[in-house]
Amino acid sequence: MRSALPKVLHAVAGLPLVCHAVRVAEAAGGEAHAVVIGREAGKVEAAVRAVTGNVSFHEQTQRLGTGHAVLAARDAIAAGYDDLIVLFADTPLTRPSTLRQMRELLAAGADVAVLGFRTPDPSGYGRLVMEAGELVAIREDKDASAAERAIDFCNGGIMAINGKIVLDLLGAIGNSNAKGEYYLTDIVEIARGRGLKVVAHEAPEEEILGVNTRVELARVEAIWQARRRTELMLAGVTMLAPESVHLSHDTAIGPDTLLEPNVFFAPGVTIGSGVTIHAFTHLADTTIADNCHVGPFARMRGNAQVGEGAHIGNFVEFKNVEFGKGAKASHLTYLGDASVGAKANIGAGTITCNYDGVNKHRTQIGAGAFIGSNSALVAPVSVGEGAYVASGSVIVEDVPADAMAVARGRQANKPGHAKTIRERALAAKAAKSR
Repeated sequence: MRSALPKVLHAVAGLPLVCHAVRVAEAAGGEAHAVVIGREAGKVEAAVRAVTGNVSFHEQTQRLGTGHAVLAARDAIAAGYDDLIVLFADTPLTRPSTLRQMRELLAAGADVAVLGFRTPDPSGYGRLVMEAGELVAIREDKDASAAERAIDFCNGGIMAINGKIVLDLLGAIGNSNAKGEYYLTDIVEIARGRGLKVVAHEAPEEEILGVNTRVELARVEAIWQARRRTELMLAGVTMLAPESVHLSHDTAIGPDTLLEPNVFFAPGVTIGSGVTIHAFTHLADTTIADNCHVGPFARMRGNAQVGEGAHIGNFVEFKNVEFGKGAKASHLTYLGDASVGAKANIGAGTITCNYDGVNKHRTQIGAGAFIGSNSALVAPVSVGEGAYVASGSVIVEDVPADAMAVARGRQANKPGHAKTIRERALAAKAAKSR
């Protein structure tokens, strides 16, 4: 990856690769998760604990192959489970349904199930050699015969193993190979040699894709995004240009919502039904209730909560804002650390001055209040229900309910003075050109 960040902490859809693996195991019915860790173990552990508490961590101090890595979690395996599924932390596209199908094969009598895929160019992959519906061997490309190289059914690496015999099989793996490593794939021939049933289960190639480069990371991201967009559209979400909408792993969107082009959902966003998100809007850590309009060119973040039927217009930014039912902020506004009541109207150019250089302070705007254009509300401050703030005001004191606040310099008109200023400027310009 050419990165200071461990590979498994690179993200797809805003979620680290390793967390995708844990999530799919959980969705497939996994009762407990054992994560084998190495480089930057503390960071990996913290990332995984953020998505599940039912997990143990096991350090692999030497890199001696995939079989050796699985045995690093011997203590967790020894607790005893019906089955064990071995996943890779850099393979984020495997579906829960695929893992459930592999578990069903074990329940039906198989002792080992290997996940495979077919590809028009199998070069470099281990081949799955089948006989009479059972898996006979996994033959590495360099060791395969000409006939075996013609096989297009390839090893995906993911494996399900009978929990009652898994430690016995793992313990039988040797390292009499050129690298002196313990290969998990050797379990196939070990199990066959003991008369056990070994099968293969086929999945689409994309489910097996691993990530080793930034190019592969981008490819996996694109596949994940296309999948999730399809799911949302089938669930009733309209996307005018689906390929331009970027979703996160936890993005939730209700039916009859319309997404215009170039909308970005960072983690933590929930959108209700009947919402319109206009083009070039960026949302993070935000909840938007039903029947709202947001954007275009809006940015919402930091725990923004938008009430039903609210309207947030172009070039509006919210940060840590509670925005009431039916409230409006139609243009060119920044609201930070604020609570806005139902049906309040925030005029163009309004800002809450929430930061004093050290601490953040909150602004309270009551229901039905009207904040005139180009106003600055210097927090901490409150504007009562039904109050008016005159355009161009700088509000530094609380405004009572139903009051009108005016905080600006008094206008003075000087007849003819504009002509005097203009003539003076023209004369100065003419003098310079001589």
